[in-house]
Amino acid sequence: MKTFLAPALFVLAGLAAATPAAAQADFGSCLAGLRSQAAAKGISGQAFDAATRGIAPDLTILDLMSNQPEFKTPIWDYLAALVDDERVQDGRAAMQQWGRALAAAEARFGVDRHAIAGVWGVESNFGKDIGGRPLVQSLSTLVCYAPRRNEYFKGELMATLKIVQDGDINPANLRGSWAGAFGHTQFMPSTFQRLAVDGDGDGRRDIMASVADAVHSTANFLKKAGWVNGLPWGYEVRLPANFNAALAGRRNKKPLSAWAAMGVTRIDGRPLQGNYPAGILIPAGVNGPAFIVTRNFDAVYSYNAAESYGLAIALLGDRLKGLPGIQTAWPTDDPPLSRAQRRELQRLLTARGYDVGEPDGKIGAKTREAIKDVERRIGLDPRGRPGGKVLEALRG
Repeated sequence: MKTFLAPALFVLAGLAAATPAAAQADFGSCLAGLRSQAAAKGISGQAFDAATRGIAPDLTILDLMSNQPEFKTPIWDYLAALVDDERVQDGRAAMQQWGRALAAAEARFGVDRHAIAGVWGVESNFGKDIGGRPLVQSLSTLVCYAPRRNEYFKGELMATLKIVQDGDINPANLRGSWAGAFGHTQFMPSTFQRLAVDGDGDGRRDIMASVADAVHSTANFLKKAGWVNGLPWGYEVRLPANFNAALAGRRNKKPLSAWAAMGVTRIDGRPLQGNYPAGILIPAGVNGPAFIVTRNFDAVYSYNAAESYGLAIALLGDRLKGLPGIQTAWPTDDPPLSRAQRRELQRLLTARGYDVGEPDGKIGAKTREAIKDVERRIGLDPRGRPGGKVLEALRG
């Protein structure tokens, strides 16, 4: 569950002109004001002081805010990196290790354990990529220096201080993304306050250290978002040649019989069956893969309000069940790369003298600039996209 902001260039300009001592003084004044506001929210001065003692503003967060990637990831690249064989293998291992906790969460909330694991895998790579920034420091920096949405971040800071005061999570472990998402399934602090539950029976809600608490809390989120036990999230379908793209959309639900009457079938040609309403998603247009989606997809979508994100979770859950991946080819002649292939691409770039940093499969600014140079050399538009054509050129 992530938060994105507009550029903060004018804030950065002002802070760049300030000395570290001046910035710290401003930060101290801001914290003093927050202390009284926290008291009005039921947070004791002792808890506030303990959580904020000795912290300095993390101004690198403002760099992250002002340098959101301009590159728009094609849906096939997005899914190729999030639902690859490596993540499926890791997910099956995680589901085996934590099978009892996932089964208990499924029984308690009526949410498919594979969907829960899908969220876990997409949000933190099954706990491997939780984030390491102290939440109180990050959120207080955003409250004091962000050019917009300060009130939103103030609410998240107060929720974080309440977590500390309640003793659910060791403050030293309360770390996450720069925007405040934390834990195995990346709850925002206010979401934690509303929906986190104790999954291991120790009387605490610790989605950082307890996988059971994290998967139970995620199941509770999905249940509250409208998940219906026994209903599929959806599945891939084949559209008729004359399908009207204007009919597609997650919200434009019709009875399955209505779609069947238009000539929509399952991807293997079998007829649609069921009496529930569903919409049709065509994330790459009518010439790419198409999916029937139900209210269970809407529940997953609500976790991060992005259809591509919802598809990643749903498709990863299907792969973890042993179902095949997407059958229809994406409308591109430049195939997407898995994370393993992206690491190979980075190693090949490094071997050719490009500085792309550690070959970790994450495509950052340095890797994109190197790719652009390769694209120019092989006659492609320099977009910085890690695709099959660039990889093949580097291999050759």
